[in-house]
Amino acid sequence: MPIWRKRFLLTMTSPYHNPVLLKESVDGLNIRQNGIYVDVTFGGGGHSKEILKRLGQHGKLFAFDQDEDALANTINDGRFQLINQNFQFIKQFLKFYGIRKVDGILADFGVSSHQFDEAERGFSIRFNADLDMRMNKNSELSAFEVVNKYSQENLASVLFQYGELRNANAMAKTIVESRLETPIKTTDQLKMVLKHFLPKMRENKILAQIYQAIRIEVNQEIEVLKTFLLQVPEMLDKGGRVSLISYHSLEDRLVKRFIRDGRFEGGAEKDFYGNINVPLKKVGGLVIPSADEIANNNRARSAKLRIAERL
Repeated sequence: MPIWRKRFLLTMTSPYHNPVLLKESVDGLNIRQNGIYVDVTFGGGGHSKEILKRLGQHGKLFAFDQDEDALANTINDGRFQLINQNFQFIKQFLKFYGIRKVDGILADFGVSSHQFDEAERGFSIRFNADLDMRMNKNSELSAFEVVNKYSQENLASVLFQYGELRNANAMAKTIVESRLETPIKTTDQLKMVLKHFLPKMRENKILAQIYQAIRIEVNQEIEVLKTFLLQVPEMLDKGGRVSLISYHSLEDRLVKRFIRDGRFEGGAEKDFYGNINVPLKKVGGLVIPSADEIANNNRARSAKLRIAERL
C-alpha cells in the first residue's frame, strides 16, 4: 500500500494509540508555559497534544518517533517539531535544532496500539504474520534473523533475559533443531515449533513473553533505553522534569535504579565525605493506572510511571 494511502487511512480510522497515564505523566512535567519540552515516543501524539495545550505561545515541543507510520499523526502547530528518529539520538538531533537544554522530557516505552493492531508488523500474538517486529522498518535486524540465524546460546540468552522464560534453553534448542529442516518464517510457524511449551491455560502469557523477548532484541530496546537515560541529566535544565512510563520489569528496574543512583548497577556515587552524588531526585512515588483507565484501555494494565527532577 502506498505510504500516502496508509497515512490517510490512519487519520480516518480508529485512534493510532490511546495515551496511557495521560494526565498523570503530563502533570508530572510541571509545565512551564514558555518552556522547551520533548516527547520522545510520539506515536499517536496523545501526550504531545496534552503538552501543547499547556504550553504558551512561546513554548516549544519536539517529538521523536522512528516509525514512519507515526508521521501521519504530525501536529499542525508552529510550536511543534516531529523528528523521525530513534530517541536514543535525542541529544544529537536537538543540537541540530540549536537546543542544548530542555525543561521536560516524556517517554512512554510501550509498543503503540497501532503497531500491535497492524497484523503484518508481527508484534501481536493474535495474528499470523511474517517474523518482523521492527519498530523502524528500515532496520536490518528483524525477528526472522533472530529466530533463524542466532546461535542456540544467543537465542536462549534472549529468551531468558528479555522474556524471563525459565525453559529458555529448551526452547532455543527446539527452534534450532526445527530451522535445520526449514526456515521459520511466520509467527504461526514459530507457535507450532514451540507448541510443546504452550499449555492451553498459559498459552497467551508464554507467547507474550516469547514475543516480548524477540521484540526487545530486534529493536535493541534495553540498550536504547540505557543510552537515552544517560543523556537525560545532561539535557534537562535545573528543575526540569522527566516522566517515564514503563511496561515490564526490565524497563522499570533500569528507570528506578537510574533515578535513584544515577547508574544501572551498583550504588550511587559518593564524594570524599560519603555524600551521595546523583543528578536526579524522584518526585512522588510510583504511579499506576486507575481501575477506570484499565477498564477503558486494557493495554494500560502493566504501565508504571516514575517522575524525577534535575537537581
